[in-house]
Amino acid sequence: MEPDKDLNRDTDDLPLRANTNHILVRHYVLDLTVNFDRKVISGSVVLFLEPCSGLGTKAEDDIGPGARTLEAGGSRDVSVCRSRDMDTVEDGTKGLGETTTRMEKMFGASERDGAEFQALSAVGSQTAAETENIQSSHSWETTSDGDFTLVLDCCDLDVSKVEEVDVTSVSSMVASERSDVSSVNPQAAFIQNLISVPSSRWRQKHQLFLLCSRAHGAQDGSSLHFQRDRWSLQVRKKGVATPQEFPRALRICYETRPTGGSVRWTKDQDNRVCVYTAGSPINNRALFPCQEPPVAMSTWHATVRAPSECVVLMSGEEQTVPTEDGDTPFLIWNYYVTMPMPASTFTLAVGHWHQVTAEIPPALERGVRAGAHCSKIAKLGAGPGEWTEADLRANTCTHKLLLYPSLLYQHTHLLQVKLDCIFVGCFEKLVAFLLQGVLKLLPQCLAAAHTVLGVHPFPRLDVLIVPAGFSSLGMASPHIIFLSQSVLYAGSLGSGENGLSLCGSRMCHEIAHSWFGLVIGARDWTEEWISEGFATYLEDIIWAQAQHLSLQETAEQSDLKALLRWRRLSDELQNSEEALQILRPNMENTGQASESGSSTVKHALNPDKTFMQVHYLKGYFLLRFLASQVGEQQFIDFFRLFVKKYHGQLILSQVRLTINLIIVLSSQVMSDQLVMLLELLLEEEELSTATVRALQRTYNLQNQDAEVQHRWCELVVKHAYTRAYRDVEHFLVHDQAMGVYLYGELMVQEDPEQQALARRCLSLVTEQMDQSARRVVEEMVL
Repeated sequence: MEPDKDLNRDTDDLPLRANTNHILVRHYVLDLTVNFDRKVISGSVVLFLEPCSGLGTKAEDDIGPGARTLEAGGSRDVSVCRSRDMDTVEDGTKGLGETTTRMEKMFGASERDGAEFQALSAVGSQTAAETENIQSSHSWETTSDGDFTLVLDCCDLDVSKVEEVDVTSVSSMVASERSDVSSVNPQAAFIQNLISVPSSRWRQKHQLFLLCSRAHGAQDGSSLHFQRDRWSLQVRKKGVATPQEFPRALRICYETRPTGGSVRWTKDQDNRVCVYTAGSPINNRALFPCQEPPVAMSTWHATVRAPSECVVLMSGEEQTVPTEDGDTPFLIWNYYVTMPMPASTFTLAVGHWHQVTAEIPPALERGVRAGAHCSKIAKLGAGPGEWTEADLRANTCTHKLLLYPSLLYQHTHLLQVKLDCIFVGCFEKLVAFLLQGVLKLLPQCLAAAHTVLGVHPFPRLDVLIVPAGFSSLGMASPHIIFLSQSVLYAGSLGSGENGLSLCGSRMCHEIAHSWFGLVIGARDWTEEWISEGFATYLEDIIWAQAQHLSLQETAEQSDLKALLRWRRLSDELQNSEEALQILRPNMENTGQASESGSSTVKHALNPDKTFMQVHYLKGYFLLRFLASQVGEQQFIDFFRLFVKKYHGQLILSQVRLTINLIIVLSSQVMSDQLVMLLELLLEEEELSTATVRALQRTYNLQNQDAEVQHRWCELVVKHAYTRAYRDVEHFLVHDQAMGVYLYGELMVQEDPEQQALARRCLSLVTEQMDQSARRVVEEMVL
């Protein structure tokens, strides 16, 4: 990877420095305090780590000799990290002795074998203007080049301490019958087995993580060695040469900066200070040190202290109602997630939010409760403003239904989501608007999304109307949606349904992200179209369903929006750099990472990209075209199958997504379209046997014209699809005018069966073949 000195943070790519191929964070425990006076968030994050297996190069630090360093805590006021006793649990659940029985099932895995690894090249020389972005512990220079380096994505943070967490006292509380496991490295074995606890025991697992996070630092009292440069935090333990030997639990004490890129301090609608994560390209590395590459999926627990008059919202399940923090004027809020998610999905918003809730008539609520196991969906005949059964089932906030995260992994016919409420920095006109319209829209949109895509993947949902300075119309995160107040003013309070159009369509867009963007994500951030293109396409479908439009009205609305989007895209393509117009800018490098796991996000730091909508609009038009070929309803049926199949996974468009989209289309296609499809598939390094078989079955490729058959045979040869070798033989015998090149493909693979096939085919046509063609083939085959 190129050193940081070659990166211009205003115009170039975004570096993802974390060495995720060496070691992974499996769980974060954050303990944070929000300071409104200083506009900082301070505290600690405890990382629970698992080394990766399969690499064997010796650790070697590539930090340039000219790198400048500053002493920790130099000119900034860095707060001291808080360490808690383990004998109290503040999350409102039962104590360890009451919830933990025997842990013998946990202790089934010993430390993984492994050799030494090469550390990530982290930073080149820095200019004097960048020195405030560099920080190191006193003894960083004393570590050896052979020591393993943990690299975390980090910027705009002041780190005061990094220490190993001593979990001995916690592990000793848990009986184990596997003494042979604990004898090698008791702490590493305990953390490894804690990470391996199945998701069905998430409550016990999270409680143990929480207890471990409150343990003291290592007994020798020494900090780990660290250095922070512009984009990363690097951590070493002297004498530790491999990830397997590296501490499995470490605490990082730090403080954010008022101007940090991940955290936005601003004023709410009543001119009071508030803070929220902005969802900027750097995501959360200016909120806490983390692993930003999407492949680093983890769970987390967060404890946040904020002034008692504030409300803390977060992407996660509420663990308890907020509690008092001793005699301080703060309340303690707890959130957690049990579904592994990329760190970039972590969202925080703290402010004087006003809570607005909807009241459901008791009789209707009882009816929804009584019909909770009914598989029927309300008919789409309800008039504007009327509550349908599906609407009411979507809005269960009045009885505070809490569905535990184990239900996230069940695909049922019910819409299982707890709609808590809408939050806003209060002012009278906005609250009046909410009460009149938005509170009706949200359950309708959720019910419509359920009809289209199935059960909502998260068991609760908050909506925050963010202040005016928010940089987009909306942002979706697990369990919480940010909506710009701009979507609320498309019409006056008396404008009726027309005044809610922008709000409704944007809400549907963000709800669609629950499926596309959150529980199904892109393995490469450059492929934003997997999230935004799908959400834009589904936005129209869900919004039309929420409005209960007829088929004709739906088509008219869809065509009008398509026309508007086409005009916008055409204008964008005429007034932007060509490099920013590409749907997949990494092209053939999509999804690739260095040996350590580090990568870059193409154009992510280019300010012009902020205003581009290529990934929204081009992705939308691709999906719209595919739907036009097979019919919208069949395409929607595909979406439902797709979200079930890839629930909780990361995907790349050039293999799984595109292929599955096309395979499902069973309509008549033109020969040239099939040729183009096969040409694109021939560029892929790997295709599964099931995919090749489905292509053949769907398009009857062996019975198409010679141009299609030729590409089909190339695909068969490249991926050694033996079931279709007879198609190759038939083509070489009956289409001699086009088969010369295919002989070479059969021979170059160095597959004995394929080479035998080439020789057999040549023997069958030798007497008939044109002499010039035969000489060329014989040179390749014989």
